[in-house]
Amino acid sequence: MKTPTTSRALRAALIALAMTGSVSLAKADIKDYEFRLVDPSVAVGRDKLLTVQLINKTTGKPVPDAVIFAVRLDMAPDGMPEMATKIVREAGGEPGTYRFKAAFGMEGRWQLSLGAKVQGETGTVESKLVITAQK
Repeated sequence: MKTPTTSRALRAALIALAMTGSVSLAKADIKDYEFRLVDPSVAVGRDKLLTVQLINKTTGKPVPDAVIFAVRLDMAPDGMPEMATKIVREAGGEPGTYRFKAAFGMEGRWQLSLGAKVQGETGTVESKLVITAQK
């Protein structure tokens, strides 16, 4: 008679332990992540490379393997959000570093808008970074 009771108690203890462990495995809050420009300026012209890093602000370490699903580059900081340009993700780079190729048709401030999912986290990392295009 004691075996089924002991078995149930052991199962309950293991389930409680598993649930406690899963709660403590949460990495961070989505607000603990941010994109940063490697270089905030670029020359005017075609096929210019932009490099951003996705950083965990609490650890200061780059975050690899994020899924970037939203990218836009326009001149919103200079009051021209309709002045958008094509931007394409480029392969390569260090872990946690994401590269893009774009055409900067004129001098001024350009806004790079990014949306990304970090593996193991709920929510979306959203950033609006300002790049200055110069001759």
